[in-house]
Amino acid sequence: MKTAYRNKVVLFDGVCNLCNNSVVFIIKHDKEDRFRFAALQDAAGESLLAQHKVDTNTVDSIVLVDNEKTYTKSDAALRIALFLNGLYPLLYGFMIVPRFLRNWVYDLIAGNRYKWFGKKDNCMIPTPELKSKFL
Repeated sequence: MKTAYRNKVVLFDGVCNLCNNSVVFIIKHDKEDRFRFAALQDAAGESLLAQHKVDTNTVDSIVLVDNEKTYTKSDAALRIALFLNGLYPLLYGFMIVPRFLRNWVYDLIAGNRYKWFGKKDNCMIPTPELKSKFL
C-alpha cells in the first residue's frame, strides 16, 4: 500500500553528523514548511525505501521522496536546494553538470562523511518543537 505525503520527505542517515546538520539546515531554510524527515534507519524511513524500491546498497545517505517520485544523491540534494528560501535555489543550476560528475563528488563526500564529520551512536531525536517535522 502506497503512503502519500503532502510534504516532500527527506530520508537521511540518522547517525551521520553531516546528515543531521543538513536536516537542521533544511528546517531553518524551509520557510514554506515543505519538508518532512525520517532517518533511513527508522521504521518510516525503511518503509518508504522499500515502497519506492530504493537500493540501500547504492544509496545510504539521502533520499528525497516528492509526490511519489524518488530522487537520490546529487539529484536529491539539488532538488532540496530548489525549495529552500534565500539564494539556495540557485544551486539547482548545477543540474546542468552531468550526473556522473555530480554523483562522483557526492559519493566522495558521502563515502567519507563519518571520517570527516563524525558519527552518532543513535539516530537523531528531534526536539519537541521539531517533532512535527519528523515521520
